[in-house]
Amino acid sequence: MSRKIPGLTAIILAAGEGTRMKSDIPKVLHTLGGRTLLDWVLRTAQAAGAERRVVVLGYQGEAVAKTLPPGIKTVIQSRQLGSAHAVQTAKSALAKSSGEVLVLCGDAPLISSRTLRRLVREHRRLKARATVLTAKVKNPQGYGRIIREPECPARVARIVEEREASPQERQVREVNSGAYCFSLPLLWEVIARVDNRNRKGEHYLTDIVELMRRQGYPVAGVLASDAGEILGINRRQDLAQAAAVLNRRTLELHMDRGVSILDPDHTWIHPEVRVGRDTIICSGTHLTGHTIIGAHNIIGPGAHLDSTRTGPRVQIKLSVVEHSWIGDRVCIGPFSHLRPGTRVESDAKIGNFAEINRSRIKPGAKMGHVGYLGDCTVGRKANIGAGSITANYDGRQKHATRIGEQAFIGSGTVLVGPCEVGRKALTGAGAVLKAGTRIPPGTIAVGVPARIIKKR
Repeated sequence: MSRKIPGLTAIILAAGEGTRMKSDIPKVLHTLGGRTLLDWVLRTAQAAGAERRVVVLGYQGEAVAKTLPPGIKTVIQSRQLGSAHAVQTAKSALAKSSGEVLVLCGDAPLISSRTLRRLVREHRRLKARATVLTAKVKNPQGYGRIIREPECPARVARIVEEREASPQERQVREVNSGAYCFSLPLLWEVIARVDNRNRKGEHYLTDIVELMRRQGYPVAGVLASDAGEILGINRRQDLAQAAAVLNRRTLELHMDRGVSILDPDHTWIHPEVRVGRDTIICSGTHLTGHTIIGAHNIIGPGAHLDSTRTGPRVQIKLSVVEHSWIGDRVCIGPFSHLRPGTRVESDAKIGNFAEINRSRIKPGAKMGHVGYLGDCTVGRKANIGAGSITANYDGRQKHATRIGEQAFIGSGTVLVGPCEVGRKALTGAGAVLKAGTRIPPGTIAVGVPARIIKKR
């Protein structure tokens, strides 16, 4: 649990449509690393120590509100009249608040809680009434420029929007991140005087800086150590760039912890994923959701694991594994698909072109190639022959199949559920077990429908 900063509130601006995304989805609900852009900012604000979080909604506000976790206050900006107007909309939710307020953009997901804590700390240390998070970038196009006070470089004289900037001001490489720390209740006093006399006819939040300075209130600027943190998402290209930055950070973290990633440019790992020491991640691998990978695994090439847990010394290549549990020393693939609810226990082997759904494969069992198991339990050291399937759905409901310990299922066997194959029993190639069939332990069954011919 993050340590709260007494009196700290966060306002997250999430009212915009994001027309440049060319999407039916509100911009802040586009996803990055398995989370929405807005969720990234909400989590960061909480981790930075905000006691309260208020989200300003607008475009498709109801849809956005449905994604919010409990305890988040919301206000509606019915008309998008600029960033200052959006912040002013939040006053009703914070009228009695004092202390500091962070103002954050709901489309800037890469900013870190460490940076926001430093922003608040410097705001207090410098006794500022407003503090702007800034960054120095190689190409400042599209950003508001930071104009510092010549006699006191720690302070900001004003922020100039690009369309309002002079040619000389456009050469400035220090830019506005869109993240601020303000002192309450002074913010409400000053924001009421922000006008819309500019080329866009909007109420700019950036104008507060100059208004405060004219009244003698100190305005500080804190330079972000990593300019990548301020990236805002306005276009699909920005989303792709942010995804690459986030993924590289995640890969670096895993490599620092003892994971080998052979091809970082073609490997994607979501931030929630955990990977054990001395695991090798091969090219083309995607690890998503709440996946947990054990130590000494070899994952990939071309593997996709979603919310799956593996034990140590597992090998999975060119396969898809979703919401499953994989035990120690299991081998899977290539070209297999384990669907949700599958459990493959220690020393089992799933070969190529196998599909398994809601099934349990007990220790040492093998399914070498080409088959389907659904709603099935496979006993210890059982062998499933090539081309064998369970017919588990009768058009209305699913039925279970049980295959006993050390049973041998011959190639091309069809097991129509519900049915059961006993311990050490064997089915001949092409056998069909009708629904309700039970093959006793230690016997051999062949034919269509399968009939018992003798003991093994």
